[in-house]
Amino acid sequence: MTSKRQMKLAPFTEDEQALETLKFCDYSIKISKEMAISGTAPRLIRVYTDGIYDLFHPGHARQLMQAKYLFPNVYLIVGVCSDKKTKENKGRTVMDENERYEVVRHCRHVDEVVLDAPWTLDDEFLNRHKIDFVAHDDAPYAAGSNDDIYAHIKTKGMFVATQRTGRFQSRRLSLVANYGINYSQPTLLLDIVSTSDIVARIVKDYDVYARRNLARGYSAEQLNLNLIDQTKYLVEDELEKVKEKLNGCLEYWKKKSKDFVGNFITYHLETPNPVESKVAEEDTKP
Repeated sequence: MTSKRQMKLAPFTEDEQALETLKFCDYSIKISKEMAISGTAPRLIRVYTDGIYDLFHPGHARQLMQAKYLFPNVYLIVGVCSDKKTKENKGRTVMDENERYEVVRHCRHVDEVVLDAPWTLDDEFLNRHKIDFVAHDDAPYAAGSNDDIYAHIKTKGMFVATQRTGRFQSRRLSLVANYGINYSQPTLLLDIVSTSDIVARIVKDYDVYARRNLARGYSAEQLNLNLIDQTKYLVEDELEKVKEKLNGCLEYWKKKSKDFVGNFITYHLETPNPVESKVAEEDTKP
């Protein structure tokens, strides 16, 4: 007998479920890092992290996993920046804000999603969401004239560093080893790519993807192709089909030739030689 599991999506901040959780959080009880680490906090620990989460990939999921398990009993709030703020501060995204909101709320480590998250955090935002700690990698994050937008949070003692893993390094995630979660498994020794790495892959193999999407019915206008490029990709696609067909024919005749040679050898090994048969017959006569 199989049981149906109810699908759980993280609520948005203005959803009833998130508002109820906020309402019952006694923010007058201040939680220190020592309390959080030791597991003696008397309520859920509200940890906040944020990002753009474009082309959501394992690096994003691992960052959220680290934030979720920084301490025991964490309620993870994730802020996702809007298209407007991202374009102003960092550049254009591939996915629009609604797609990015949805993909983050489907991540199992996330408990709540803040839409149109602020680029920098002020006290009003921290207090309104009753945030105990902010999780981010420890490298200074500059914006405008601000050398590190998390500097004032670090000063308050509310900042908790997560580990950032890059293409050329692999590090064991050991932030919560003391909480009974095994992070020494070999599967966690991964080189985590960034969104920029994924975009670079697409740009590098642009011709391949353009040909593929043309073959799948996308128009030249949708792919921003001029007539010359469109014609080139269509010709290359047809040549590839001819090449595959020729290779198929060669493989077919290669197999047939092997079968022919095999049958020829088998036939002559099993069929008696007429001359030898005649000699043998003469030898047996009285």
